[in-house]
Amino acid sequence: MYSYAGLILPARLIMGAPFVSAFLIYKWRKRNISMYSTIEDFLKSDNNFVPIRYSYSDIKKMSFKFNEKLGEGGFGSVYKAKLRSGRFAAIKMLGKPQSNGQEFISEVATIGRIHHVNVVQLIGYCVEGSKRALVYEFMPNGSLDKYVFSKEGRVPLNLEKMHDISLGVARGIEYLHQGCDVQILHFDIKPHNILLDENFIPKISDFGLAKLYPTENSIVSLTAARGTLGYIAPELFYKSIGKISYKADVYSFGMLLMEMASRRKNLNPSVEHDSQIYFPSWVYDQYSEGKDFETGAMSEEEKTIMKKMVITALWCIQMTPSDRPSMKKVIEMLEEDVECLQMPPKPLLYPREMSICEVPDNTN
Repeated sequence: MYSYAGLILPARLIMGAPFVSAFLIYKWRKRNISMYSTIEDFLKSDNNFVPIRYSYSDIKKMSFKFNEKLGEGGFGSVYKAKLRSGRFAAIKMLGKPQSNGQEFISEVATIGRIHHVNVVQLIGYCVEGSKRALVYEFMPNGSLDKYVFSKEGRVPLNLEKMHDISLGVARGIEYLHQGCDVQILHFDIKPHNILLDENFIPKISDFGLAKLYPTENSIVSLTAARGTLGYIAPELFYKSIGKISYKADVYSFGMLLMEMASRRKNLNPSVEHDSQIYFPSWVYDQYSEGKDFETGAMSEEEKTIMKKMVITALWCIQMTPSDRPSMKKVIEMLEEDVECLQMPPKPLLYPREMSICEVPDNTN
């Protein structure tokens, strides 16, 4: 009896394994079919959707079998491609699907319906089984982070050009907030997501985290913080600071603007002096004391441009959302004479006070 009993359990396990495997495969297929159905339903329901639909074989041909990689982000890799017309393009191959394909739908829903000189243009897309791709206009000068922070082989842009780029980015964000039939909040404004065309005209890209809201909605609801460490508005972490609104993008732009003006990271734990760890607070003290922080040899005109960008940035990164200006006001500040600008209250929020150092850094 003992020997037979010893064989029963292994036999059951062997016989049951195929059923378990079949059940798991069924569940996986059902989930993925549901995801692809969600994407297809979205594409069919949007009658105003004009980008071209490509097959996966088209995508492979245009990208020369993904021969030249341009970059990699949180939602996939980007490759250089050539369209049938002869124009160059950038193809983003989306990675492993998440949230029922919502990152694909989010990007297509936002960028597929808008046209603005400072927002990257979506040319087409591909949805074929598990393969999903987005085809964009090609930006030959790459992303802004290569010019804000020193990179080998890159010629640094002067402050006047940086100022022009900041104005273009501000106009793009203002259009997303006020110029569309819906309010679009980007939630991931950072140097890596600002692309530059052949004339260094900036274009906002990567709408994978974007959210659409009715234009009359001043307050939005989110279940979790989203964005990149160093650019995320504090109210996305702490509800007591204020309600989440378009002012979250204003904060991110302020942090971007500060980095563009100074050409250094806002959060730099490696500096010698503890007071300089949070750069916006340190630079505020410098200007308040009538000093210029060290930036090397600069003309008076460059110092004026930098001061204008820094003061505007300090207004944008105020801790309380209601104290931050709208993007329309930001544009006015960037276009005004620096003598017309007033210093805002000192930024009180230090990164270590927020305890956000444990948040994963999604800088790619």
